[in-house]
Amino acid sequence: MRIAVYVPLLLSLIAPLGARPLSERCEPRLATWLLTASSLVLGAATTVSLGLLAITGLIRLPLLAGLGHWSASGARSADPAQVSVALVAGLLLGGALLTAGRMLWRRARTLATAALDAACMPTRDGLVVVADEAPDAYALPGLPGRVVVSTGMLDALHESEYEILLAHERAHLAGHHYAFVALAQLGAAANPLLRPFATAVTYTIERWADEKAASGTGDRTRVARAVGKAALAAHHRPALARVTDAALGLLGRRGPLAKAGPVPRRVAALLAPPPGRHPVLTAVTAAVLAAATLASAEAAHDLHVLLESVGIR
Repeated sequence: MRIAVYVPLLLSLIAPLGARPLSERCEPRLATWLLTASSLVLGAATTVSLGLLAITGLIRLPLLAGLGHWSASGARSADPAQVSVALVAGLLLGGALLTAGRMLWRRARTLATAALDAACMPTRDGLVVVADEAPDAYALPGLPGRVVVSTGMLDALHESEYEILLAHERAHLAGHHYAFVALAQLGAAANPLLRPFATAVTYTIERWADEKAASGTGDRTRVARAVGKAALAAHHRPALARVTDAALGLLGRRGPLAKAGPVPRRVAALLAPPPGRHPVLTAVTAAVLAAATLASAEAAHDLHVLLESVGIR
């Protein structure tokens, strides 16, 4: 419990600096997987570290030691961590579990609402056209999911651009992009330092859908034009009725009331050659996640040895 337990905490301070390079330089599908895994693994590893540190504080309490018949003084001498560190770790652990639990509950309710909304929508080939002059389009997850497009968006786009829009939204459903967003946000809920990963995932899923549409049409410039045109059409639109936060739209939003995503970055990426897999960034990310996992395992082993040394079996 001397060094290993602090390694995941240190990595959670440093690793988010790589979120932007991953999202910009790696192929979007690979970047989404790496970013989501980073948020989940580091979120879990830091939570484990906080739990281990909190336990070292609990076993030093004379009351608990008396009830469990182990040596509190032995625990104090065997583990060099300060009681104040264990106390802070316990408070942070409680906050992390509470925040992550609330996030899971809210996300489950949101996805259930989305599935119910999707099931109640009359559809043809999974497409729902709503009579609304405000330009908007989004993918609504469900069993099956739906692509929802307003008449205002249909009027704003040419037929070829409309096909690009459908390809983009259907890519969200086919790739289960809402799940990546939810999992990345779960890691960030457990550890707020990991929020850059969750933010980057909301960008890379849009890039993933952009690249899917570009590969289907074979014209990256036309896809870039459609993304930019849709953003301009929606710039001055009035607020729409509330849509579930599980919805993923062409403009990089989770629901029409959220701010538009970084559309200029996406357009610039589409006008450039397709990004590669960038093996160096992939290897570095894998090494960081492996280090966090191994450090957590080593810290858990150290705690096991500590518990045995003070008489806890």
